[in-house]
Amino acid sequence: MGPAVGGRGWTLADVVAHLALTEEAVVRSAAEGGGGLTAREGDLEADVAGDVAAARLNGPAALARWRAAVAASIPALAAADPDRPLRWAAAPLKPRTLATTRLAEHWAHGLDLAPPLGADYADTARLRHIAWLGHATLPYAFGLAGLDPVPVRVELVGPAGEAWAFGPADAAARITGPAGDFCRVGAHRLRPDQSRLTAEGPGAADALRLLRNWAA
Repeated sequence: MGPAVGGRGWTLADVVAHLALTEEAVVRSAAEGGGGLTAREGDLEADVAGDVAAARLNGPAALARWRAAVAASIPALAAADPDRPLRWAAAPLKPRTLATTRLAEHWAHGLDLAPPLGADYADTARLRHIAWLGHATLPYAFGLAGLDPVPVRVELVGPAGEAWAFGPADAAARITGPAGDFCRVGAHRLRPDQSRLTAEGPGAADALRLLRNWAA
Protein backbone atom coordinates (compact mmCIF):
# COMPACT_ATOMS: atom_id res chain seq x y z
CA MET A 1 0.00 0.00 0.00
CA GLY A 2 2.89 2.39 0.64
CA PRO A 3 3.47 5.02 3.34
CA ALA A 4 0.75 7.27 4.65
CA VAL A 5 1.04 10.87 3.43
CA GLY A 6 -0.85 14.09 4.04
CA GLY A 7 -3.33 14.69 6.83
CA ARG A 8 -5.81 11.92 6.05
CA GLY A 9 -3.55 8.91 6.41
CA TRP A 10 -3.73 8.30 2.67
CA THR A 11 -1.22 6.27 0.71
CA LEU A 12 0.60 7.73 -2.27
CA ALA A 13 -1.91 5.99 -4.52
CA ASP A 14 -4.81 7.48 -2.57
CA VAL A 15 -3.48 11.01 -3.09
CA VAL A 16 -3.13 10.47 -6.84
CA ALA A 17 -6.57 8.85 -6.97
CA HIS A 18 -8.06 11.88 -5.22
CA LEU A 19 -6.49 14.20 -7.79
CA ALA A 20 -7.81 11.98 -10.59
CA LEU A 21 -11.35 11.94 -9.19
CA THR A 22 -11.46 15.70 -8.72
CA GLU A 23 -10.15 16.30 -12.24
CA GLU A 24 -12.95 14.07 -13.53
CA ALA A 25 -15.36 16.26 -11.57
CA VAL A 26 -13.97 19.29 -13.40
CA VAL A 27 -14.76 17.66 -16.73
CA ARG A 28 -18.33 16.83 -15.64
CA SER A 29 -18.94 20.32 -14.35
CA ALA A 30 -17.60 21.93 -17.53
CA ALA A 31 -19.65 19.63 -19.75
CA GLU A 32 -22.93 19.80 -17.87
CA GLY A 33 -22.86 23.15 -16.12
CA GLY A 34 -23.05 21.05 -12.98
CA GLY A 35 -22.10 17.61 -11.78
CA GLY A 36 -18.93 18.94 -10.22
CA LEU A 37 -17.64 18.08 -6.79
CA THR A 38 -20.30 18.64 -4.14
CA ALA A 39 -20.62 17.61 -0.52
CA ARG A 40 -23.23 15.07 0.48
CA GLU A 41 -25.09 16.22 3.57
CA GLY A 42 -22.70 19.15 3.86
CA ASP A 43 -19.66 17.05 4.77
CA LEU A 44 -17.19 17.60 1.96
CA GLU A 45 -14.27 16.04 3.82
CA ALA A 46 -16.13 12.78 4.36
CA ASP A 47 -17.37 12.90 0.77
CA VAL A 48 -13.83 13.18 -0.58
CA ALA A 49 -12.50 10.42 1.67
CA GLY A 50 -15.40 8.17 0.75
CA ASP A 51 -14.82 8.63 -2.97
CA VAL A 52 -11.16 7.70 -2.62
CA ALA A 53 -11.99 4.62 -0.55
CA ALA A 54 -14.64 3.53 -3.04
CA ALA A 55 -12.26 3.86 -5.98
CA ARG A 56 -9.73 1.43 -4.42
CA LEU A 57 -7.03 2.24 -6.97
CA ASN A 58 -3.49 0.93 -6.72
CA GLY A 59 -0.52 3.07 -7.77
CA PRO A 60 -0.41 2.30 -11.51
CA ALA A 61 -4.19 2.49 -11.88
CA ALA A 62 -4.37 5.78 -9.98
CA LEU A 63 -1.61 7.31 -12.10
CA ALA A 64 -3.23 6.17 -15.35
CA ARG A 65 -6.60 7.52 -14.28
CA TRP A 66 -5.05 10.84 -13.23
CA ARG A 67 -3.24 11.23 -16.55
CA ALA A 68 -6.47 10.61 -18.46
CA ALA A 69 -8.43 12.99 -16.24
CA VAL A 70 -5.92 15.82 -16.60
CA ALA A 71 -5.78 15.30 -20.37
CA ALA A 72 -9.55 15.88 -20.40
CA SER A 73 -9.85 18.62 -17.78
CA ILE A 74 -7.37 21.08 -19.28
CA PRO A 75 -9.15 21.42 -22.66
CA ALA A 76 -12.53 21.35 -20.90
CA LEU A 77 -11.61 24.39 -18.82
CA ALA A 78 -9.99 26.11 -21.80
CA ALA A 79 -13.19 25.68 -23.85
CA ALA A 80 -15.58 26.75 -21.08
CA ASP A 81 -17.32 30.12 -21.20
CA PRO A 82 -14.97 32.31 -19.11
CA ASP A 83 -17.88 34.32 -17.70
CA ARG A 84 -20.06 31.36 -16.72
CA PRO A 85 -19.32 29.96 -13.25
CA LEU A 86 -19.01 26.19 -12.97
CA ARG A 87 -20.43 24.29 -10.03
CA TRP A 88 -17.79 23.30 -7.53
CA ALA A 89 -17.32 22.37 -3.88
CA ALA A 90 -18.53 25.34 -1.85
CA ALA A 91 -19.71 27.71 -4.55
CA PRO A 92 -19.66 28.12 -8.33
CA LEU A 93 -16.32 29.29 -9.71
CA LYS A 94 -15.44 30.83 -13.04
CA PRO A 95 -13.23 28.55 -15.15
CA ARG A 96 -10.11 30.64 -14.63
CA THR A 97 -10.50 30.56 -10.85
CA LEU A 98 -11.32 26.86 -10.89
CA ALA A 99 -8.19 26.20 -12.93
CA THR A 100 -6.17 28.09 -10.33
CA THR A 101 -7.68 26.04 -7.52
CA ARG A 102 -6.70 22.88 -9.38
CA LEU A 103 -3.15 24.16 -9.75
CA ALA A 104 -3.09 24.96 -6.02
CA GLU A 105 -4.39 21.52 -5.05
CA HIS A 106 -1.95 19.69 -7.29
CA TRP A 107 0.91 21.75 -5.88
CA ALA A 108 -0.14 21.13 -2.28
CA HIS A 109 -0.43 17.39 -2.79
CA GLY A 110 2.88 17.47 -4.62
CA LEU A 111 4.35 18.62 -1.31
CA ASP A 112 2.94 15.42 0.20
CA LEU A 113 4.13 13.14 -2.59
CA ALA A 114 7.65 14.43 -3.25
CA PRO A 115 9.40 13.57 0.06
CA PRO A 116 8.48 9.85 0.21
CA LEU A 117 9.33 9.54 -3.48
CA GLY A 118 12.64 11.33 -3.04
CA ALA A 119 11.65 13.73 -5.82
CA ASP A 120 12.93 17.27 -6.27
CA TYR A 121 10.09 19.78 -5.92
CA ALA A 122 11.48 23.27 -6.33
CA ASP A 123 9.35 26.40 -6.06
CA THR A 124 8.76 28.20 -9.37
CA ALA A 125 7.16 31.41 -10.61
CA ARG A 126 3.88 29.50 -10.94
CA LEU A 127 3.42 30.04 -7.21
CA ARG A 128 2.22 33.52 -8.10
CA HIS A 129 -1.11 32.04 -9.18
CA ILE A 130 -1.46 30.20 -5.87
CA ALA A 131 -0.48 33.28 -3.87
CA TRP A 132 -3.11 35.28 -5.76
CA LEU A 133 -5.72 32.65 -4.92
CA GLY A 134 -4.81 32.67 -1.23
CA HIS A 135 -5.20 36.43 -1.08
CA ALA A 136 -8.41 36.41 -3.12
CA THR A 137 -9.93 33.81 -0.80
CA LEU A 138 -9.27 35.80 2.40
CA PRO A 139 -12.78 37.37 2.57
CA TYR A 140 -14.28 33.87 2.33
CA ALA A 141 -11.89 32.61 5.02
CA PHE A 142 -12.81 35.48 7.34
CA GLY A 143 -16.49 34.74 6.79
CA LEU A 144 -16.06 31.06 7.65
CA ALA A 145 -14.51 32.13 10.95
CA GLY A 146 -17.39 34.50 11.67
CA LEU A 147 -15.18 37.57 11.30
CA ASP A 148 -15.64 40.68 9.22
CA PRO A 149 -13.06 40.73 6.42
CA VAL A 150 -10.48 43.49 6.37
CA PRO A 151 -8.41 44.77 3.43
CA VAL A 152 -5.03 43.05 3.43
CA ARG A 153 -1.90 44.03 1.53
CA VAL A 154 0.34 41.08 0.71
CA GLU A 155 3.90 41.72 -0.48
CA LEU A 156 5.89 38.61 -1.35
CA VAL A 157 9.28 37.66 -2.72
CA GLY A 158 9.07 35.00 -5.43
CA PRO A 159 11.48 32.08 -5.85
CA ALA A 160 13.77 34.05 -8.18
CA GLY A 161 13.51 37.31 -6.22
CA GLU A 162 10.40 38.58 -7.99
CA ALA A 163 8.25 41.15 -6.18
CA TRP A 164 4.59 40.13 -6.02
CA ALA A 165 1.92 42.31 -4.42
CA PHE A 166 -1.80 41.81 -3.87
CA GLY A 167 -4.39 44.03 -2.24
CA PRO A 168 -4.65 47.79 -1.69
CA ALA A 169 -1.35 49.55 -1.10
CA ASP A 170 -2.82 51.61 1.74
CA ALA A 171 -4.30 48.66 3.68
CA ALA A 172 -3.49 48.77 7.38
CA ALA A 173 -3.09 44.99 7.52
CA ARG A 174 0.05 43.74 5.79
CA ILE A 175 1.66 40.33 5.27
CA THR A 176 5.19 40.21 3.89
CA GLY A 177 7.76 37.50 3.25
CA PRO A 178 8.66 34.60 0.96
CA ALA A 179 6.00 33.50 -1.51
CA GLY A 180 6.78 29.84 -0.87
CA ASP A 181 6.00 30.26 2.82
CA PHE A 182 2.79 32.17 2.05
CA CYS A 183 1.59 29.42 -0.26
CA ARG A 184 2.55 26.65 2.19
CA VAL A 185 0.68 28.36 5.01
CA GLY A 186 -2.32 28.69 2.70
CA ALA A 187 -2.06 24.99 1.85
CA HIS A 188 -1.89 24.17 5.57
CA ARG A 189 1.49 22.53 5.06
CA LEU A 190 3.27 25.10 7.24
CA ARG A 191 2.14 26.83 10.41
CA PRO A 192 2.30 30.63 10.43
CA ASP A 193 4.64 30.58 13.44
CA GLN A 194 7.01 28.28 11.54
CA SER A 195 7.11 30.58 8.52
CA ARG A 196 9.26 33.59 7.69
CA LEU A 197 6.17 35.71 7.11
CA THR A 198 5.48 38.93 9.00
CA ALA A 199 1.94 40.08 9.81
CA GLU A 200 1.48 43.70 10.83
CA GLY A 201 -1.55 45.84 11.48
CA PRO A 202 -5.11 45.14 12.66
CA GLY A 203 -6.45 41.90 11.21
CA ALA A 204 -3.15 40.78 9.67
CA ALA A 205 -2.50 38.01 12.20
CA ASP A 206 -6.04 36.72 11.68
CA ALA A 207 -5.56 36.80 7.91
CA LEU A 208 -2.38 34.74 8.18
CA ARG A 209 -4.02 32.31 10.59
CA LEU A 210 -7.06 31.84 8.33
CA LEU A 211 -5.18 31.82 5.02
CA ARG A 212 -6.29 29.03 2.66
CA ASN A 213 -5.65 28.32 -1.00
CA TRP A 214 -9.08 26.89 -1.66
CA ALA A 215 -12.76 27.68 -1.13
CA ALA A 216 -14.57 24.75 0.46
